[in-house]
Amino acid sequence: MKFLIIFLTLFASVFASTLRLSISANPSRINPILSTDSSSSEITQWIFNSLITYDKNAKIKMMLASSYEFKNDTTLIFHLRHGVKWSDGAPFSAKDVLFTYKTIISPRIFTPYSSSFKHIKSVTALDDYTVKVVYKYPYFKALETWMMEILPEHLLKNEKNMMTSKFNQAPIGTGPYILKKFSISSDIVLKANPNYFIHKPYIDEIVYHYLPDSSANFLMLKSGLLDVGSLTPLQLERQIDSDFKKKFSIYESPSHSYSYLGFNLKNPKFQNPIVRKALSLAINRQELAKVMFFGHARVCTGPFLPGTGAFNPSVKAPKQDIKKAKELLKKAGYDKHHPLTFELSTNTGSTRTYMAQILQSQLRKAGVIVKLRIMEWQAFLNTVVMPKRFETVLLAWSVGLKPDAYSIWDSKSYKKGGFNFVGYKNKEVDRLIKKAERTVDNKKFNTIYRKIFKLIVDDNPYLFLVIPNSITVVNKKIHPVSPSIIGVMHNEIEWKK
Repeated sequence: MKFLIIFLTLFASVFASTLRLSISANPSRINPILSTDSSSSEITQWIFNSLITYDKNAKIKMMLASSYEFKNDTTLIFHLRHGVKWSDGAPFSAKDVLFTYKTIISPRIFTPYSSSFKHIKSVTALDDYTVKVVYKYPYFKALETWMMEILPEHLLKNEKNMMTSKFNQAPIGTGPYILKKFSISSDIVLKANPNYFIHKPYIDEIVYHYLPDSSANFLMLKSGLLDVGSLTPLQLERQIDSDFKKKFSIYESPSHSYSYLGFNLKNPKFQNPIVRKALSLAINRQELAKVMFFGHARVCTGPFLPGTGAFNPSVKAPKQDIKKAKELLKKAGYDKHHPLTFELSTNTGSTRTYMAQILQSQLRKAGVIVKLRIMEWQAFLNTVVMPKRFETVLLAWSVGLKPDAYSIWDSKSYKKGGFNFVGYKNKEVDRLIKKAERTVDNKKFNTIYRKIFKLIVDDNPYLFLVIPNSITVVNKKIHPVSPSIIGVMHNEIEWKK
């Protein structure tokens, strides 16, 4: 018997596997309704589940829900899976869905995700495994709203302050992995959930190495100490060799994101539209795409991405015109004796540091003096972006497959925890966003959003810069890897190494 136990232990250790990834910033809160930064969201996705999600072809896929049905234009019924358990062993039920909804809409919670739930009239649990959602009116994202991950009612129902809860660093979910180790500025370890309702992931452990320095991250990737990573275009073109390509498969596709320079529109310097237009004309976006991305990017022309119905192809990116930029700045009261000077803030651990330097150089040609402020991500997010203590910021947005302008562009989203931190306000944009929310006809919806696209670009609340390609590399020992519109990790629980 003793020999058998030793044999099984050795057998398990041989076939046990670890997926090694990296993370460049500390997660702020590992809680799906409070995860507003990419690091937190990345960890959260392993621990929690939503009722539905997208499959590799961007079609609706069941998760905690086993099925759904629309009773009419405003009534949605979810039938939940039986037998799902939280990682502490408690059963998942309709109570958890109702609790999550009530928490998100609570005035005590500051979350930008609440905007998606404001269209709901009521949520009721018809029984332990049936949830009824009634909308105030037909809503174009009635289903997508429920791609929000669900929280455990039994652990959080008596929580006095969700924003500072210990749960945010020691979460319990229904997802494929369980948080094993988490501490600030250190590696994060996840272990496979043996009771995951689909099946236990074949990879036993995920280790996120904390690598705030992009150079260190690249060196670890080249050394084979990471299994999955991202390459910059410079690294792809100049810094990898044939040995690297023997070890890693390379997948490249347009990313669902864009970079931008955002103005604090409450700052008097940027309330003059002539100033914003001048700065837009001083930027050479084509040069950014070429120098920063070696052509592995395209110029961004507005807030919604190509390939979506909301994209407006008639809107073109302005070409650099230094002479015109200087004329406009002079009209606004700025010249070489009284130059426009402002601070541009961004974060370390990303290519945005180098992009900021290029923008600084480009704007200098128009007589604009830009001072750079480069900060660690969490400090940048918590002391600059969210409190709105900046003149300009250099950032990027990840954009969903179905655009929703409310959280970023509606004036009501200029609030604590809101994503409209630049303070954009346009009454016609607000009106069109509200109209689109009640438009379920896809063709009519896209027509409205193309109008929103043009209005926003004309206002220049952001200088839209570039849409980079996503370049992902995966250890060739891992299989099956299937690239898709939503990335390569959509089927990670099937991965073997």
